[in-house]
Amino acid sequence: MLFPRFLDLPALVPGRLLQAPADATAEVRHLLLDSRRVGLPAGAVFFALRGPSHDGHRYLPDLYTQGVRLFVVEESAALPGGLATYAGAGILAVGSPLAALQSLAAAHRAGFAGPVIGITGSNGKTIVKEWLAQLLSPDEDICRSPRSYNSQVGVPLSVWELNPERHTLGIFEAGISEVGEMAHLAKIIQPTEGIFTNLGTAHDAGFASEEQKLHEKLQLFQGQRFQCLFYCADQPQVRAAVAALHLPGFCWTRLPQQPADLRFTTEASPAHATRLHADYLATGLSAAFTLPFADEPSIENALHCLAVLLHRQVEPAEIQRRLLRLHPVAMRLEMKLGRHDSYLLDDTYNNDLAGLALALNALARQSRPGRRTLILSDVLESGLSSTELYARVAALLPAAGVSRLVGIGEEISQLKVKSEELSVGAAEADSNDPSNQLLTPNSQLLTQFYPTTEAFLAQLNPTDFAHETILIKGARRFGFERIVAALQAQQHGTLLEVNLDALSHNLQHYRRQLRPGTKLMVMVKAFAYGAGSYEVASLLEFQRADYLAVAYADEGVALREAGISLPIMVMNAAPDAFEALRRYRLEPEIYSFEMLDEYLATFSEPADNSLPAPKIHLKLDTGMRRLGFDEADLPALAARLRQHAARLPVASMMTHLAAADDPGHDDFTHEQLAAFRRMTATLEAALGHSVLKHALNSAGILRFPEAQFDMVRLGIGLYGVDASNTADPTALRPVSQLRTTISQIKTLPAGFTVGYGRRGTAAATERRIATLAIGYADGYDRRFGNGTGTVLIHGQPAPLIGSVCMDMCMVDVTAIPAARAGDVALIFGEGLPLPELASRIGTIAYELLTNVSERVKRVFVSE
Repeated sequence: MLFPRFLDLPALVPGRLLQAPADATAEVRHLLLDSRRVGLPAGAVFFALRGPSHDGHRYLPDLYTQGVRLFVVEESAALPGGLATYAGAGILAVGSPLAALQSLAAAHRAGFAGPVIGITGSNGKTIVKEWLAQLLSPDEDICRSPRSYNSQVGVPLSVWELNPERHTLGIFEAGISEVGEMAHLAKIIQPTEGIFTNLGTAHDAGFASEEQKLHEKLQLFQGQRFQCLFYCADQPQVRAAVAALHLPGFCWTRLPQQPADLRFTTEASPAHATRLHADYLATGLSAAFTLPFADEPSIENALHCLAVLLHRQVEPAEIQRRLLRLHPVAMRLEMKLGRHDSYLLDDTYNNDLAGLALALNALARQSRPGRRTLILSDVLESGLSSTELYARVAALLPAAGVSRLVGIGEEISQLKVKSEELSVGAAEADSNDPSNQLLTPNSQLLTQFYPTTEAFLAQLNPTDFAHETILIKGARRFGFERIVAALQAQQHGTLLEVNLDALSHNLQHYRRQLRPGTKLMVMVKAFAYGAGSYEVASLLEFQRADYLAVAYADEGVALREAGISLPIMVMNAAPDAFEALRRYRLEPEIYSFEMLDEYLATFSEPADNSLPAPKIHLKLDTGMRRLGFDEADLPALAARLRQHAARLPVASMMTHLAAADDPGHDDFTHEQLAAFRRMTATLEAALGHSVLKHALNSAGILRFPEAQFDMVRLGIGLYGVDASNTADPTALRPVSQLRTTISQIKTLPAGFTVGYGRRGTAAATERRIATLAIGYADGYDRRFGNGTGTVLIHGQPAPLIGSVCMDMCMVDVTAIPAARAGDVALIFGEGLPLPELASRIGTIAYELLTNVSERVKRVFVSE
């Protein structure tokens, strides 16, 4: 991937060079907007953006201290400390750092010759982007917007990640809130294809009319390179605007008489699934599909994606296989079991009229008996008066069978309209006043109003919602996830909390140890050391890791089907999985002549679909004595490489250090590294060119910086465990915390026993014994039983008593009188570090992490 020199920026983004960098060859590799997330300072360019509540120029001294040496500043801004403060730094002054950021990203996009799909609309952009990436991942190496990066800042950051040497397709979403914004985003994305999801009420306040908003959004698809717009023809305004602008389009419909390229017909379906029929009128194709969900928002989002796949002529059977593997995207409507036999529809991502209508459709599809309740926040940015807005809200409720409305927010709670004018009968009332629950004579709708989420939670009694189906629909700033947490059933008392910010922090710590240009491979095998493969891989892709590594082919296939496009090395690729490797663009580690011969036999002829044979990684045994080619094998291996040079695309050569973490074996480690240098030199001579070389693991990165070669492999260190025992104790942050709950507390009289084999005994005095909802089926090692292990309850240690059972274990809480059933017990995490626990049972932190069962729910948090 080619990067521009900083000195070339004035030609790409109009500006004036205040000071040239000391390194005239310094390249622009990373676009930096947040002083807290510097990571690798080499090649990072900080854009000093101004906002309503912040000024990026204030952070220049701190960034300079952290090693950043390239800055784009505003022409009119004063530099803190003056220019002399930034010796050796390159500083470019521009009229607007934001405009400069966008221009730079647009110039970068112009260098990508492949297709780019732009997505806009009022709702569903992020879901459609994520699902489309999942569905196309077997065919393409995809660069896509992370999360919902669709703003004036998010779009350029996303597009900058396009790598012409790796990616074959870009998918980016664009969101706007006022006139003039889309013109900037269109220049950056320059889509060749596009998806318009729908026209709704989101951000109405920024536009004079729906027509103006629609035409602003459609500016995304009017560039010279644009070839095809995918859209639903069932919205007359959208259909008319596309025709008026003469946009090349491919449209679909669910209406019997509506002309379209593609017609979908839904059929009677089982619960939680949707059967539909697709008729592709131009080709005569007719096919049936089953979607693994039944809510209306998901169906609409999936149909947008399905239209793209059918237009690309992906085989229907293959489409169906991929559809069934779609996984939900966080921050969208989710269905969850509630307490007291209630059922929750969690849609706490945003709140506008169009989204509310879709969510109410999902509520209407629920066949559960009992009352239907809507918990609704203020509807934001509608562009309507309160009276008109909530009249529209009221009109949506009867069809969904809503019999109770809980309104939360200053606007909705203070609304005062006569019940005959507004069927919901909203009334201003004190939340503690019994009169705040009124039954309107016309609608028979029970209503309650609270000015804030806190006011509602203060009086919440979950039994008041027993046996109900509850739609929880709120704008983000109301924090309705707290309502979901209060009403949701506790299905399993044990969960593993994974802190993605801590993981990012650890990644940047190791990156700072690397020389410029050294690549980074990250291990996500074994379910990412128990943390959750997809979620960790998705973060690593956003953080620009160079490679991922998994143990087995099916782990790599799962990542590809989830939309991960980074190169993936498979460490134990069985020959019967070689064809799957080619299909999913996975790269095997080859460690024996038998494997090499199987590879050559499998790929002796080109594949029917012309996919290239996968690149290989040669494993060299320099002393681990486990897997790999020995030094004595080199003459035969070199001959094989010369003989089949055209059929053996070697991506890298690697070795595995046996004792990089142990200073007592440093002489042996140096012998390994010397052998690796000799062996790779011999093989590169046979190949006639150099390849990537890597030897260092997490401990080696810190202890042998001189042996970084071309790439390093980061494993346990990413997850907060310092295998080298050399790092500053505060350098790494623990990523995972395993917690469970107390199921019950009993008093054990003196002399009585507890648990299997009567191994837990209350000796001289009675003891209070708490039973925890975790056992060896959850991955909690049996060796922790009988006092070896300890958990923390209310921050105090509680030793295990008796044996660890399959689904539970017991601890002594005699010294913790405040302990009660339902309290949280920390198994490992802050205060109970993994290395300390591992040493108690004679193992290593790796084992404790990877043993956490997949039945334990993972919760991913970001501060």
